[in-house]
Amino acid sequence: MDGYRSIARLWLTVLVATHLIISIVHGTAHAGANVPLSRAANLFVFIVIVAGPVAGLALMWRAERPGALLIAIAMAGSLVFGFLNHFVFASPDHIAHVAGQWRTLFATTAVLLALTEALSAGIALRVAQIRELVS
Repeated sequence: MDGYRSIARLWLTVLVATHLIISIVHGTAHAGANVPLSRAANLFVFIVIVAGPVAGLALMWRAERPGALLIAIAMAGSLVFGFLNHFVFASPDHIAHVAGQWRTLFATTAVLLALTEALSAGIALRVAQIRELVS
């Protein structure tokens, strides 16, 4: 069980770092395409999408279960926020409404964000569950 937990923690670390990089690139596409976000949306992005997983990762190395749960919650919230705004709601943030020259980068990073968020949330929940089973 300990080997699996170590591998899961390593994957979670890689996914959180990858998610952060993709978030930065996606933010660049937002700025380039002039896709505005409300103040509330910007706060959500910075607190939940960017800082939440990084804080959870830092916490996970000292307190595994709470850190993993923070990552899971932040990534699940990020997934819902991004999925609704990029693929469901008709708004400037929808991938179909982004300016042509930025659309490919915007859409690609939106999909990659959704994938890393879903994987991270699932693995983080598993890490929290393993920790509970081992304790």
